[in-house]
Amino acid sequence: MSEGKFTIRAKKFISNPLLARKQCVLEVIHPSSGNVSKKSLCEKLATAYKISDVNCVHVFGMKTAFGGGRSTGFALMYDNLAAAKKFEPKHRLKRKGLEVPTKVGRRNRKDIRHRQAKLRGKKKAKAGEQK
Repeated sequence: MSEGKFTIRAKKFISNPLLARKQCVLEVIHPSSGNVSKKSLCEKLATAYKISDVNCVHVFGMKTAFGGGRSTGFALMYDNLAAAKKFEPKHRLKRKGLEVPTKVGRRNRKDIRHRQAKLRGKKKAKAGEQK
């Protein structure tokens, strides 16, 4: 599957140190192809902004203009993978194929808490490990 040539223009570029990322609005010009895959956009952005890991670049919200040839969307480029896992929503991490920690159910948390309330000392930790 060979995609045609495309160019990326970053508009409204912001460096956001509190969230450890750079963010921008992407404008993709692709006159010879229908659409450009997010994977190839991420790879091109990673090389352009010298980001070592492709999983730190997240592209979303792509909309193709009527008539084709031009698309717009958003890109978030995190400084490291730990920051991406901390601040990125879980559904976007799943799309990238990154592991998302699963939450313990509400009922299970209550059961563990009630079991621990009846115990003292080191046995409390063992009660939390069950199930």
